[in-house]
Amino acid sequence: MGFADLHIHTIYSYDGSASVDAVLNRARSIGLDVIAITDHDGIKGSLMALALATKYDIQVIPGIEVTTSEGDLLVFDVTEKIPRGLPLIDTVLKVGEKGGFCIAPHPMASGFGMRSLSADSILLALRRPDVASVLLGIETYNATVLARRKHDHAHILAEQLGVAETGSSDAHVAAAVGLGATEFEGHTKKDLLKALRAGTTSIYKQKEWNSARILGSWAANYAGSAFTRLTHETS
Repeated sequence: MGFADLHIHTIYSYDGSASVDAVLNRARSIGLDVIAITDHDGIKGSLMALALATKYDIQVIPGIEVTTSEGDLLVFDVTEKIPRGLPLIDTVLKVGEKGGFCIAPHPMASGFGMRSLSADSILLALRRPDVASVLLGIETYNATVLARRKHDHAHILAEQLGVAETGSSDAHVAAAVGLGATEFEGHTKKDLLKALRAGTTSIYKQKEWNSARILGSWAANYAGSAFTRLTHETS
Protein backbone atom coordinates (compact mmCIF):
# COMPACT_ATOMS: atom_id res chain seq x y z
CA MET A 1 0.00 0.00 0.00
CA GLY A 2 1.04 3.58 -0.62
CA PHE A 3 0.69 6.66 1.55
CA ALA A 4 0.12 10.26 0.47
CA ASP A 5 -0.10 13.51 2.41
CA LEU A 6 -1.99 15.90 0.15
CA HIS A 7 -2.29 18.96 2.38
CA ILE A 8 0.99 20.57 3.49
CA HIS A 9 2.03 24.21 3.95
CA THR A 10 5.47 25.82 3.75
CA ILE A 11 6.98 29.27 4.30
CA TYR A 12 5.35 30.24 1.01
CA SER A 13 2.02 30.24 2.85
CA TYR A 14 1.27 33.22 5.08
CA ASP A 15 0.76 30.76 7.95
CA GLY A 16 3.47 28.20 7.18
CA SER A 17 6.81 27.78 8.93
CA ALA A 18 8.64 24.92 7.16
CA SER A 19 11.05 25.15 4.25
CA VAL A 20 10.38 23.05 1.17
CA ASP A 21 13.49 20.98 1.87
CA ALA A 22 12.37 20.34 5.45
CA VAL A 23 8.99 19.09 4.24
CA LEU A 24 10.55 16.77 1.67
CA ASN A 25 13.09 15.45 4.16
CA ARG A 26 10.37 14.73 6.70
CA ALA A 27 8.19 13.03 4.08
CA ARG A 28 11.05 10.77 3.03
CA SER A 29 12.04 9.93 6.60
CA ILE A 30 8.56 8.67 7.53
CA GLY A 31 8.04 6.69 4.34
CA LEU A 32 5.47 8.71 2.42
CA ASP A 33 5.22 7.86 -1.27
CA VAL A 34 3.43 10.98 -2.54
CA ILE A 35 2.99 14.50 -1.19
CA ALA A 36 1.41 17.73 -2.31
CA ILE A 37 2.45 21.14 -1.02
CA THR A 38 -0.71 23.24 -1.00
CA ASP A 39 0.20 26.76 0.03
CA HIS A 40 -2.58 29.32 0.21
CA ASP A 41 -3.24 30.78 -3.25
CA GLY A 42 0.40 30.31 -4.24
CA ILE A 43 2.35 27.83 -6.35
CA LYS A 44 6.00 28.73 -5.74
CA GLY A 45 6.71 26.26 -2.94
CA SER A 46 4.91 23.48 -4.76
CA LEU A 47 6.94 23.98 -7.93
CA MET A 48 10.14 24.00 -5.90
CA ALA A 49 9.14 20.68 -4.36
CA LEU A 50 8.38 19.27 -7.79
CA ALA A 51 11.87 20.24 -8.96
CA LEU A 52 13.48 18.66 -5.88
CA ALA A 53 11.38 15.49 -5.83
CA THR A 54 13.96 13.14 -7.35
CA LYS A 55 16.62 14.33 -4.89
CA TYR A 56 14.45 13.13 -2.03
CA ASP A 57 12.97 10.11 -3.83
CA ILE A 58 9.46 11.45 -3.23
CA GLN A 59 6.71 11.86 -5.79
CA VAL A 60 5.23 15.35 -5.74
CA ILE A 61 1.88 16.47 -7.10
CA PRO A 62 1.88 20.24 -7.64
CA GLY A 63 -0.92 21.81 -5.63
CA ILE A 64 -2.53 24.94 -4.19
CA GLU A 65 -5.09 25.63 -1.47
CA VAL A 66 -7.32 28.03 -3.36
CA THR A 67 -9.59 30.48 -1.57
CA THR A 68 -12.97 30.28 -3.29
CA SER A 69 -15.85 32.58 -2.37
CA GLU A 70 -17.42 29.62 -0.56
CA GLY A 71 -14.39 28.22 1.24
CA ASP A 72 -10.99 26.62 0.71
CA LEU A 73 -10.39 24.07 -2.04
CA LEU A 74 -7.36 21.83 -2.57
CA VAL A 75 -6.28 21.91 -6.21
CA PHE A 76 -3.82 19.43 -7.73
CA ASP A 77 -1.89 18.76 -10.93
CA VAL A 78 -1.73 22.43 -11.93
CA THR A 79 1.46 24.40 -12.46
CA GLU A 80 0.04 27.91 -12.48
CA LYS A 81 -2.03 29.88 -10.01
CA ILE A 82 -5.82 29.58 -10.02
CA PRO A 83 -7.73 32.84 -9.42
CA ARG A 84 -8.99 33.22 -5.87
CA GLY A 85 -12.44 34.49 -4.90
CA LEU A 86 -14.47 32.67 -7.54
CA PRO A 87 -17.48 30.46 -6.70
CA LEU A 88 -16.67 26.82 -6.01
CA ILE A 89 -18.13 25.50 -9.26
CA ASP A 90 -16.29 28.05 -11.38
CA THR A 91 -13.02 27.25 -9.61
CA VAL A 92 -13.41 23.51 -10.11
CA LEU A 93 -14.20 23.96 -13.79
CA LYS A 94 -11.09 26.11 -14.27
CA VAL A 95 -9.01 23.39 -12.66
CA GLY A 96 -10.59 20.81 -14.94
CA GLU A 97 -9.73 22.91 -17.99
CA LYS A 98 -6.07 22.75 -16.91
CA GLY A 99 -6.18 18.98 -16.46
CA GLY A 100 -6.16 19.04 -12.67
CA PHE A 101 -8.38 17.66 -9.92
CA CYS A 102 -9.68 18.84 -6.54
CA ILE A 103 -10.43 17.73 -2.99
CA ALA A 104 -12.58 19.57 -0.45
CA PRO A 105 -10.46 20.11 2.71
CA HIS A 106 -11.72 20.24 6.32
CA PRO A 107 -15.37 20.66 5.24
CA MET A 108 -17.68 22.41 7.70
CA ALA A 109 -14.81 23.13 10.13
CA SER A 110 -14.38 26.61 11.56
CA GLY A 111 -12.21 28.59 13.94
CA PHE A 112 -8.81 30.31 13.77
CA GLY A 113 -9.57 31.91 10.43
CA MET A 114 -10.48 28.67 8.65
CA ARG A 115 -12.56 29.07 5.51
CA SER A 116 -14.28 25.75 4.93
CA LEU A 117 -16.79 24.65 2.33
CA SER A 118 -20.26 23.87 3.62
CA ALA A 119 -21.99 20.56 3.01
CA ASP A 120 -24.53 22.40 0.83
CA SER A 121 -21.80 23.92 -1.37
CA ILE A 122 -20.19 20.53 -1.93
CA LEU A 123 -23.53 18.82 -2.55
CA LEU A 124 -24.66 21.41 -5.10
CA ALA A 125 -21.33 21.28 -6.91
CA LEU A 126 -21.25 17.49 -7.16
CA ARG A 127 -24.71 17.39 -8.70
CA ARG A 128 -23.04 18.57 -11.90
CA PRO A 129 -21.26 15.76 -13.78
CA ASP A 130 -18.64 18.15 -15.16
CA VAL A 131 -17.76 19.16 -11.61
CA ALA A 132 -17.93 15.64 -10.18
CA SER A 133 -15.33 14.50 -12.72
CA VAL A 134 -12.84 16.98 -11.21
CA LEU A 135 -13.86 17.27 -7.53
CA LEU A 136 -12.86 13.73 -6.61
CA GLY A 137 -12.88 13.61 -2.84
CA ILE A 138 -13.47 15.02 0.61
CA GLU A 139 -10.84 15.31 3.32
CA THR A 140 -12.43 13.32 6.13
CA TYR A 141 -9.40 13.36 8.42
CA ASN A 142 -7.25 16.43 9.04
CA ALA A 143 -4.62 15.77 11.70
CA THR A 144 -4.10 19.37 12.83
CA VAL A 145 -7.56 20.90 12.54
CA LEU A 146 -8.91 21.73 15.98
CA ALA A 147 -12.58 21.03 15.17
CA ARG A 148 -12.14 17.25 15.14
CA ARG A 149 -15.82 16.56 15.74
CA LYS A 150 -16.29 17.55 12.09
CA HIS A 151 -14.38 14.48 10.93
CA ASP A 152 -17.42 12.28 11.51
CA HIS A 153 -19.62 14.75 9.63
CA ALA A 154 -17.17 14.80 6.72
CA HIS A 155 -17.08 10.98 6.64
CA ILE A 156 -20.87 10.78 6.50
CA LEU A 157 -20.96 13.39 3.75
CA ALA A 158 -18.40 11.52 1.65
CA GLU A 159 -20.31 8.27 2.06
CA GLN A 160 -23.61 9.89 1.11
CA LEU A 161 -22.09 11.49 -1.99
CA GLY A 162 -20.08 8.43 -3.00
CA VAL A 163 -16.76 10.23 -3.30
CA ALA A 164 -13.27 9.31 -2.14
CA GLU A 165 -12.14 10.01 1.42
CA THR A 166 -8.70 11.44 2.08
CA GLY A 167 -6.59 11.92 5.18
CA SER A 168 -3.91 14.57 5.51
CA SER A 169 -1.81 16.49 7.99
CA ASP A 170 -2.59 20.09 6.98
CA ALA A 171 0.92 20.55 8.35
CA HIS A 172 2.15 24.06 9.08
CA VAL A 173 5.33 22.75 10.71
CA ALA A 174 7.65 20.10 9.30
CA ALA A 175 7.19 17.71 12.23
CA ALA A 176 3.45 17.45 11.51
CA VAL A 177 3.89 16.15 7.96
CA GLY A 178 2.35 12.71 7.70
CA LEU A 179 0.33 12.85 10.93
CA GLY A 180 -2.60 12.15 8.64
CA ALA A 181 -2.37 10.48 5.25
CA THR A 182 -4.32 8.88 2.45
CA GLU A 183 -3.75 5.15 1.96
CA PHE A 184 -4.11 3.67 -1.51
CA GLU A 185 -3.24 0.56 -3.47
CA GLY A 186 0.08 1.02 -5.26
CA HIS A 187 2.82 3.59 -4.70
CA THR A 188 2.70 6.11 -7.53
CA LYS A 189 0.83 9.32 -8.32
CA LYS A 190 -0.95 7.43 -11.07
CA ASP A 191 -2.07 4.76 -8.59
CA LEU A 192 -3.31 7.44 -6.21
CA LEU A 193 -5.38 9.18 -8.86
CA LYS A 194 -6.86 5.85 -9.94
CA ALA A 195 -7.85 5.12 -6.34
CA LEU A 196 -9.38 8.58 -5.89
CA ARG A 197 -11.49 8.16 -9.00
CA ALA A 198 -12.58 4.69 -7.90
CA GLY A 199 -13.28 5.83 -4.34
CA THR A 200 -11.02 3.13 -2.86
CA THR A 201 -8.78 5.32 -0.72
CA SER A 202 -8.75 5.13 3.06
CA ILE A 203 -7.45 7.38 5.81
CA TYR A 204 -4.35 6.72 7.90
CA LYS A 205 -3.72 8.29 11.30
CA GLN A 206 -0.60 8.55 13.38
CA LYS A 207 -0.77 9.40 17.09
CA GLU A 208 -2.80 12.58 17.35
CA TRP A 209 -1.41 15.80 18.78
CA ASN A 210 -3.58 17.59 21.30
CA SER A 211 -4.68 21.17 20.74
CA ALA A 212 -1.95 22.62 22.95
CA ARG A 213 0.76 20.83 21.00
CA ILE A 214 -0.71 21.82 17.64
CA LEU A 215 -0.90 25.50 18.56
CA GLY A 216 2.33 25.58 20.57
CA SER A 217 4.38 23.89 17.88
CA TRP A 218 3.02 26.22 15.23
CA ALA A 219 3.62 29.35 17.30
CA ALA A 220 7.21 28.40 18.14
CA ASN A 221 8.10 27.42 14.59
CA TYR A 222 6.32 30.40 13.08
CA ALA A 223 8.25 32.80 15.28
CA GLY A 224 11.50 30.99 14.53
CA SER A 225 10.95 31.18 10.79
CA ALA A 226 10.05 34.89 10.72
CA PHE A 227 13.24 36.06 9.01
CA THR A 228 13.11 33.30 6.41
CA ARG A 229 9.50 34.04 5.60
CA LEU A 230 10.17 37.76 5.24
CA THR A 231 12.94 37.11 2.72
CA HIS A 232 10.85 34.78 0.54
CA GLU A 233 8.16 36.01 -1.79
CA THR A 234 4.89 34.10 -1.56
CA SER A 235 3.50 33.57 -5.03
